[in-house]
Amino acid sequence: MQAEATLRRSLCATIAALFVTCASQPIRADVDNAVLSNEADGTDWPAYGRTFSEQRFSPLDQINRQNVAKLGLAWTMELPEWNVSSAPVEADGVIYIAVGFSVIYAVDAASGKLLWSYDPKIEPSKMRYAWGIRGLAFWKGKVIAGVQDGRLFALDAKDGRLLWETLTTEPGDNRYITGAPRVFNGKVIIGQGGADFGHVRGYVSTYDIDTGKLLWRWYIVPGDPSKGFENKAMEMAAKTWTGDWWKFGGGGTAWNAMTYDPELNRVYIGTGNGGPWNRKLRSPGGGDNLFLCSVVALDADTGEYVWHYQTAPGESWDFNSTMDIVMATIPVDGKPRKVLLHAPKNGFFYVLDRQTGKLISAEKLGKVTWAKGIDMATGRPIENRGVRYEDGEALMWPGSGGVHNWQPMSFSPDTGLTYVPVHELPGYYNDKGFDPKTYDMDRDGPMGLNAFNADIPKSAGSSSLLAWNPATQKKAWEFPLAGATNGGVMSTHGGLVFQGQADGKFVARDDRTGTVLWSSFMGVGTQAPPITYMVGGKQYVSILAGWAGGHMLLGSLSAQHGWVGREHPRRLLTYVLDGNAALPPSPPPSLPVVVDDPSFKVDPALAAKGSALYQKCLICHGAGAVAGGYAPDLRASGVPLSADAFAGVLAGGLMSRGMPPFPELTAQDQLELRNYIRQQARYKPSFMEQVSAAWHFFVLMIKMKLKAWGWL
Repeated sequence: MQAEATLRRSLCATIAALFVTCASQPIRADVDNAVLSNEADGTDWPAYGRTFSEQRFSPLDQINRQNVAKLGLAWTMELPEWNVSSAPVEADGVIYIAVGFSVIYAVDAASGKLLWSYDPKIEPSKMRYAWGIRGLAFWKGKVIAGVQDGRLFALDAKDGRLLWETLTTEPGDNRYITGAPRVFNGKVIIGQGGADFGHVRGYVSTYDIDTGKLLWRWYIVPGDPSKGFENKAMEMAAKTWTGDWWKFGGGGTAWNAMTYDPELNRVYIGTGNGGPWNRKLRSPGGGDNLFLCSVVALDADTGEYVWHYQTAPGESWDFNSTMDIVMATIPVDGKPRKVLLHAPKNGFFYVLDRQTGKLISAEKLGKVTWAKGIDMATGRPIENRGVRYEDGEALMWPGSGGVHNWQPMSFSPDTGLTYVPVHELPGYYNDKGFDPKTYDMDRDGPMGLNAFNADIPKSAGSSSLLAWNPATQKKAWEFPLAGATNGGVMSTHGGLVFQGQADGKFVARDDRTGTVLWSSFMGVGTQAPPITYMVGGKQYVSILAGWAGGHMLLGSLSAQHGWVGREHPRRLLTYVLDGNAALPPSPPPSLPVVVDDPSFKVDPALAAKGSALYQKCLICHGAGAVAGGYAPDLRASGVPLSADAFAGVLAGGLMSRGMPPFPELTAQDQLELRNYIRQQARYKPSFMEQVSAAWHFFVLMIKMKLKAWGWL
């Protein structure tokens, strides 16, 4: 009996020890369709937009208008990655982030303790673009993310162990992944970017979430008609194209917006620009060029086409519709209606019927001069004359940056308002000298336009946070922000709208009035959107801060805040009521100091050739060789002053800092680039040059207005 009792006690002790051990380990949320459909439970933030609706709204209200002033820093985590313009997810008290070239971190949400990390090790030849990954997905204990080199992979959420990976692109093509995948029904869907950089035919693909096996793929634009069409949708789309478009790829890449509708079992895809941008070259006989710049509804099980709505027929301006597609229920004609809310680059805010894709309403969000409005009978834009640069050039609003870009907006069912990070930037388009009969994409550039290499002054653009009522299509409130581009937005049931700004402030506003109720300095600006969640009975708010991303290429417009990617921090910050952690120090803002070698004699002919070659460098090092803050300003770097040092960096790259190798650049190419950089370092526009540029800008504006009025 004693032996039996001893054995019983030992067994109970073992079971108790096992229970304690298991209880001490974080339990990974069983995130599935039910969790991602639940709008009422704000405990976690398990997806890019929190739930399938992509509203980026949290029902949490522990932090609210009355007490948000008490919000303080809980903890910070410094990150070595060069780009953190990314949206975290959180499940069961663990934050998962994908930063840089898709390095994944799992972090305890309450303490900031690193649990594990995983580096997928990107292929060096694919390190060609300034933007990194913008987010990741979570499903039943798996973390899923894409890599810029085209891979999609899944990790075990407990320990970061690789479960599977698959190549979503074709070896050697121009496609790359920068967006967050979406998950539903045991599937993961992903698209790619790349239409701005070479021959690309856009598509989206779905994979089995347990194995990585390809389930279905849907092409966005038609291929070579002589090879047949994949489906009836492609056959229909081909009738809207002319010429030999397939030789250029056609474009249409879906690099961001993908929204799953559990009620209708559909996926809504936001599609991208044409390849090349210039329709005169890719489709010289005109045509709408489906399914560029569209919202497309697909059957989630089969990928079969259901409906589409095109926001920019015959697109010629990089007017992507890859911005968020938000599901909501709003009053229409006095009755609740299930709709899609969409604010693409072109400057209009669209409300679409979710069932049919029918246009309900569309109005201008900001300054828009390319179109008078949207014809409600046809759903088509009413274009102003001259916007297709018929005379070789055009100046219009918005430009290729759009009124709203990838930084996500938020819809609050409490207020019925959509909070949109908007900006005002003009676009200059010039295709003088391009002929569709002789155009060669590899030789003449993938956009089909003359490159604009000049620095962009900080006065060229502005930004704001806009509260928009989609039911009335009217502005509720708007407040100007610093710079030309700011971070994504989150709203909460606590009556708050959170946004990280380019000036380094993290701000909470009253969702009804836009009044700033709380602000905290992050030590650096950001483009990333925040998230909120509950752990241990406390509501936390987290955001990634760091200066990098696609808008860093805008020269002085991007550089005005004084953030320098190699000097200023990249960090994950988390806030809680009565938090009292200290923000780690950050260098003060600074602007580059140009260096020069007086003995270097600039050859204008070589510098002109270097200007064309510099297109390879512009995305990272900025327009006119004026760095926007991500990569070093080459005018202020000693590396280009030394032929040997310059050759070494170009040949081998600096992988740890996000600098890809460019082994294809010859010694002559390098000499031409060095001449261009030195020329830009010494450039100071004369008074007459400034007058001439201003006059050209003024005359072009007048011409565009006269054409719009039908006087030319």
